[in-house]
Amino acid sequence: MNKHLLTILRCPVSHKGLAVMAKDKLAAVNAAIEAGNITAHDGSKVLEPLHEALVTDDGKRIYPVADGIPVLLEDESIGLEQFD
Repeated sequence: MNKHLLTILRCPVSHKGLAVMAKDKLAAVNAAIEAGNITAHDGSKVLEPLHEALVTDDGKRIYPVADGIPVLLEDESIGLEQFD
C-alpha cells in the first residue's frame, strides 16, 4: 500500500484515518471468515479471505483491499464489533 495514499485516505463513514491492518490481526479476521462468522456492513456473509485490509484509526471498521485498490464502500466494510 502506498504510504502517501494512506495519508490522504479516510473512512467514508467516520472520516477517520486508515492504516494497513497488521498481519496477526488480519490472520484472526481470516480465521473468523473461514469459520463463517463475519458479515459485511450490508449483512452479506464475507466468504473470501482478505489478502490485505485497511483499518480505521479508531479500530472500528475494516475495508478490504482488492488487487492493491482499497474498497472504501460502506456496504463492503466489516465492523470490528463482531470480534467482541
